[in-house]
Amino acid sequence: MKKIALLSDTHGYIHPRVSGFFKDCDEIWHAGDIGNIETADKLASFKPLRAVYGNIDGNPIRTVFKEVEVFRCEDVKVLMIHIGGYPGKYTPLARKLIDEQSPNLFISGHSHILKVLNDPRKGLLHINPGAAGKSGLHKKITMVRFVIEGERIKDLEVFEANR
Repeated sequence: MKKIALLSDTHGYIHPRVSGFFKDCDEIWHAGDIGNIETADKLASFKPLRAVYGNIDGNPIRTVFKEVEVFRCEDVKVLMIHIGGYPGKYTPLARKLIDEQSPNLFISGHSHILKVLNDPRKGLLHINPGAAGKSGLHKKITMVRFVIEGERIKDLEVFEANR
């Protein structure tokens, strides 16, 4: 069993309650637009960090993190990319990767809109944790945490705070 903390679009900002919300998690996953290497380092100081870079991330972030991550957590195959769309409206790259990799869990960021959707046609769960930073049009900071146990993704909880 793994407890996962998931966030995206920090844009260089870490909410003061992040460490409390993520304290019981085993890993932090970041779906891009980290903002700077200091933000990545601070997140990694809480828990092991797995991340992809986003469209605002420059060379320091891009030298450490990849555009796409495909990995297994327990018995769940995970595909994570920053700009990926969502079920029925995937980006061309996300659609190609989903077709090639057949993930059980597809994670993306970029939209700053929290979404958790099943895609029965592709046989996956899509999670976009929304935006954890202050930059953008969103009115709420959001993040999620959930549990992966074997092939089950369960116990999803949402963190929400005013910007």
